[in-house]
Amino acid sequence: MADSSASSGRGPLALSDVLDTRAYERERAAFRAEVMALKRLRRVAIGPLVTVVFENRTTMRFQIQEMARAERMTTDDQIQAELDVYNPLIPGPGELSLTMFIELTSEGELREWLPKLVGVERALELRLGEAAAGATPEIVPVVVDPAHEAQLTREEVTASVHYVRFALDAGQQGRFVEGPASLVLDHPAYRHEAALSEATRRSLASDW
Repeated sequence: MADSSASSGRGPLALSDVLDTRAYERERAAFRAEVMALKRLRRVAIGPLVTVVFENRTTMRFQIQEMARAERMTTDDQIQAELDVYNPLIPGPGELSLTMFIELTSEGELREWLPKLVGVERALELRLGEAAAGATPEIVPVVVDPAHEAQLTREEVTASVHYVRFALDAGQQGRFVEGPASLVLDHPAYRHEAALSEATRRSLASDW
């Protein structure tokens, strides 16, 4: 692991981007505050039960650093295993990478809603522009991460966490930044929409 300040470039994280335990403890408070501020812009509630967080290289580095800290990971092999899990969640050019959380807090809610919401991750869509006379918003379909889907998806009950993404071409990227843009869940048991603020859209576009 690295023992100096991590790089802030683009692309996948490497072993050299992950600080060892002592070095991370020295920067943790400041880095955590930075990530929390970033996530405030990137956390979006879609109705009462679903929240998404738009991920990027910084949020994934934080996830790995915190996992290494909690699990007392000290070897390159341990850290590389975490990199292999989380690097696929870093968005590429023109991509939006999301972690979707189904926010259920009681056993009763879990038993009620997880069977109802099977397939919810595939019901998410990104809408660009607004309806006007004779026009409809452009819909960007969701892409479900295949490796995580294989681990999380069940036929009779959904998971409480899903990993999905959107891939935008150059024209869609411009429309996204210009706005409006919204996330829509169009599931038989859960239909809700959330507009993305200008600050959120610009934060996400900065990853490109």
